[in-house]
Amino acid sequence: MDYQAILNILQKEFTPKEGMGKVASYIPELSKVDPLKFGIYLFCQDGSSFEFGDSQERFSIQSISKVFTLTIAKELLGKDLWERVDVEPSGTPFNSLTELEREKGIPRNPFINAGSIVVADALLSVLEDPKEDLLMFVRKLCGDNDIHFDKAVAKSEKKHGYRNKALVNYMKSLGNISNDTEKILDFYFYQCSIAMTCEQLSKAFMLFANEGKHFQTQEKVIDRQSVKRINSIMQTCGFYDEAGEFSYRVGLPGKSGVGGGIVAVHPEQYSVAVWSPMLNQKGNSALGMKVLEELTTLTGLSIF
Repeated sequence: MDYQAILNILQKEFTPKEGMGKVASYIPELSKVDPLKFGIYLFCQDGSSFEFGDSQERFSIQSISKVFTLTIAKELLGKDLWERVDVEPSGTPFNSLTELEREKGIPRNPFINAGSIVVADALLSVLEDPKEDLLMFVRKLCGDNDIHFDKAVAKSEKKHGYRNKALVNYMKSLGNISNDTEKILDFYFYQCSIAMTCEQLSKAFMLFANEGKHFQTQEKVIDRQSVKRINSIMQTCGFYDEAGEFSYRVGLPGKSGVGGGIVAVHPEQYSVAVWSPMLNQKGNSALGMKVLEELTTLTGLSIF
C-alpha cells in the first residue's frame, strides 16, 4: 500500500477553512489554538511512517488520554473495574449528567467524562503518584521522554470545570467515588492536558494495533485480551454520541479529544493520528472525521 501517495491525495483534497467548526472555547486555553492547524501521521506495523502538515506540533490530547488511563486501570484492577463503570455507548454528550441518576451513579462507559473520572478515582486508590505514573506509561508507549502536561491547560480546565465538578460530586453522593473529589479532579484535569504530537500519539497507539506489544521492542505491555476489550470500547464509545457515525464512515477503532485530535488503529496494519482543532457539534474534529473516512475509502481497508 502506497500510504504516502494516499496522504498526498488527502493533503490536496482537504484544507482547513474558517467555518468548518469551532475550537473548544469552554476551556479558555484551548480557544487560543490556531483553528487552521492540520496534520496527520500514519505509523505502520513494519516501522514505516508517513505524514504531512502540522504532525510534529504538540496539542492537548484531552479525552484521548482516557484510553491510557483505562489501559492502566484495567491491568491493575481487572474485572473489578467493570463493577464501577459500564461498557455501553452513551448516546449523550461527553459531559452529560442525565444518565447518572437513572443508572445509580454508574457511568455508561470509561470514555465519557463521568466514566473517566471513575477511572481516575480508581487509579488514585492504587497508585502512589498517578500523574507521574501516567506520564511514564505514555512516554514508554511512544519511546519518547519529551512528553509533558500542559499546566496552563490544566489550570484553565480546573478553573472552569464546573460540570466535571458536578459529575464527581453526584457520583460521590451515590457511592461510586472513594477519594477526595478535589484530588480526583486535579488528576483528571492534568490527565487531559497531556500535550503530544500526531507522531507521538500514533506510535503510542500502536500498542492497540500490535497485539499489545511495544512497537519498537516488541515487549508485551498488555495481553491480547486487553487489546480486544479496549479496541471494542473505542469502536463503540470512542466518539461520544457520534461513535456510530465514525464506525459507519471510517470503520476503525479510535478515540477523539476536544483538542482536535483523533487517533485510530487498524489492527496488525497501522495507527494513524490526525489533528485539526475545529470541532463539529458533537465535539469531534470536523476535518479529522472526513480525512479518516477518505483514508479508509482510498485504501479500501477497514476492520469490516
